[in-house]
Amino acid sequence: MPRLSLKAVTKHFERHRALDDVSFSIPDRAFLALLGPSGCGKTTLLRLIAGLELPDQGEILFDDQVMAGGHVFMPPEKRGIGMVFQSYALWPTMTVRGNVEFGLKVAGLGARERQQRIDDVLEVVGLQGLNDRRPHELSGGQRQRVALARSLAMRPKLILLDEPLANLDAHLRDAMLAEFRRIHSLTDATFVFVTHDQDEAMAVATHVAVLDRGCLQQLGTPEDLYRRPASPMVARFIGRGKTLPVRVVSAQGGRNRVMLGSEMLDLPGCAPVGEGWLCFHASDLHSVSDGGHLKTELVGQVFQNGAWLSHCLPSEIDGNVVSLPLAEQFAPGTRINLAISGGWVVERGPASHGILPADLASVT
Repeated sequence: MPRLSLKAVTKHFERHRALDDVSFSIPDRAFLALLGPSGCGKTTLLRLIAGLELPDQGEILFDDQVMAGGHVFMPPEKRGIGMVFQSYALWPTMTVRGNVEFGLKVAGLGARERQQRIDDVLEVVGLQGLNDRRPHELSGGQRQRVALARSLAMRPKLILLDEPLANLDAHLRDAMLAEFRRIHSLTDATFVFVTHDQDEAMAVATHVAVLDRGCLQQLGTPEDLYRRPASPMVARFIGRGKTLPVRVVSAQGGRNRVMLGSEMLDLPGCAPVGEGWLCFHASDLHSVSDGGHLKTELVGQVFQNGAWLSHCLPSEIDGNVVSLPLAEQFAPGTRINLAISGGWVVERGPASHGILPADLASVT
């Protein structure tokens, strides 16, 4: 709990529009990742949900209760949220127990209930036996767990995580992602997680919201975003995807017949007849000795993960470099014929603000 909903939320900072008409709803107990490049508005959105900023327009609701919008503003301390900061924000002179207990004392809980909650959350985050250590005696991952335990002890409706893994090395990040998934499964809280790292978002979230320049491009499950992007931006951002221009000649039953140069393909997609984009990943390409759908010229190769990652420039259509692993090394300029075995077709035009699926509250 709760179900989190935003309705046409807009936020300006002087002349800069940080968020533009953002609307979505996620079910209770979801794990939502707010994902996008720097400056896309994800941290502003998190601060609005927390009550640290006021929206200029629109409404923010927990279940059916308005937290902000119109003449209503519920302050952060009344929203039943917990927040985990990038810097951990631990009291350096307090022990692990003291940091977790501080908020419980402020809330007026008795000593017995405080001790029970401390024991419970330290077990959940895997910090049993470290009650008397101070932050400087802990690793980065352990400090992150203390910050999370402090939030969990208050039994919040929402836990907001603001780039919580940014200060950890790659090994610790992977370990903490697994811990976040495990801890989320043990609680009744909805998690909202801000990150610019799509691998983090795809690894931990049940739902991912992709933002770009203050606009919500798409909200869906990780699989939705990867296999059925709603816009070219999402296609290029998620999974290092690529796009090529196509002409859609028919659209029926969730499939599109498209012309890629002089080649006809039949692919899944949501584009109407007209100009479109073919969105695909390296796994949708393979080289063939003859024929294929895309003639390219090799512009470079790098040996990576046991294969030659090959960068190929389309030679008969206007398109950017596409990349795929090949078993052999070739000289630059070699002609490479590529067959396309998958992908997803979207309409060409202004970036879509659509959300797929339309009603995320129904996604399980």
